[in-house]
Amino acid sequence: MFAVLLVIYFIAERFILNKDVQRIPLRICVTGTRGKSSVTRLIAASLREAGFTVLARTTGSKPVIIFPAGEEKEIKRRGVPSILEGKNILKKGAEIQAQALVLELMSIHPECGYYESVQMFKPHILVITNVRLDHLAQTGTSKEDVARGFASSIPESGSVFIPQEEFFPVFKEVAERMSSTIIQIPGGSFTEYLQSKNNLPSFELEENIRLSLAVAEFLGIDKKVALQGMMKAQPDFGSLKTWTVDLGSPPRCWHLVSCFAANDPESTRLALSRLLEKKFFNRKEIIGLLNLRRDRGDRTLQWLKTLKEEAFPEIRKFFLIGNHAHALKSKLKLPGKAELFVSKPRGPQKIMAEIAEKVNADAVLIGMGNMEGAGKELVEYWENIGEPYDF
Repeated sequence: MFAVLLVIYFIAERFILNKDVQRIPLRICVTGTRGKSSVTRLIAASLREAGFTVLARTTGSKPVIIFPAGEEKEIKRRGVPSILEGKNILKKGAEIQAQALVLELMSIHPECGYYESVQMFKPHILVITNVRLDHLAQTGTSKEDVARGFASSIPESGSVFIPQEEFFPVFKEVAERMSSTIIQIPGGSFTEYLQSKNNLPSFELEENIRLSLAVAEFLGIDKKVALQGMMKAQPDFGSLKTWTVDLGSPPRCWHLVSCFAANDPESTRLALSRLLEKKFFNRKEIIGLLNLRRDRGDRTLQWLKTLKEEAFPEIRKFFLIGNHAHALKSKLKLPGKAELFVSKPRGPQKIMAEIAEKVNADAVLIGMGNMEGAGKELVEYWENIGEPYDF
């Protein structure tokens, strides 16, 4: 009898879910290693500017629901995150009669990606931002493995947007099986619209804007309208941000840079290179603040390997915080005059005071590694003490 009731329950749940899905005319999902929250916000903003009633959800550093007028509400979770929260998002979208739903996918495992995207949301458009090595225990140790995991989210009869440089054959293979179309976005797309700095949200990477513009163009939204909307988008809590602040005694001018949400070394290296190209550092001493999470041992090993390979030669001092800090320092010897320090687990104000005491110069402090824990606390502290700096 219990088994029969269970079957009836699941059938009823599936019926309600499908009914909510069908009430939302346009559904867009965003997956990938980095930039998902930003691309979700940019696409939703371009749709709002074009007159769509849009409900969006990000799942990154601070998971939020973004309502049709652009106001946000943080998602408060009890226990570990679950893809089943997507049912509530669909229900809310149907209730407010949303014309478009733009959703950052939260799945890491391929099986969950298939259920969340193909079975639950049934998107018309899937955006894959990039393929990088992260969450190695769940996604595999090669980029091909990671790409295969993202390919599990490719929907039936949908359109899949991918930066050309991030294309992998597995995407085409799965798309053909699912009767979907792959749309590759070349790196030089929309150059005429992006030449002026005034056309770009200062907090966004250009590759995220290109990808979002491609989706807007596909949907028939004028590029200027789309960019106007993107300029109004609120930056994600974990996006690349910079501040200026006076630190130390006597006070010296510092720049603080949040790259915590980049997480993996490759993405952090790309962000740092972008700042170097813009001559952001202006001969200041560059300091790394590496936050290490207890539950991300694979990521700590990535950082160990990367630092041994001298992938960040500009950084001559690293401050390590988090559960693996002492273990990493014991296994790592930086070349030349580079120095390693371990900061005790304490509040952001004391961490910053310790760093300022050991660095007697104007400096740029780069937050790296992980947003969770001390990273989030530091960003909130920097927002309070610093002045936003437009690079």
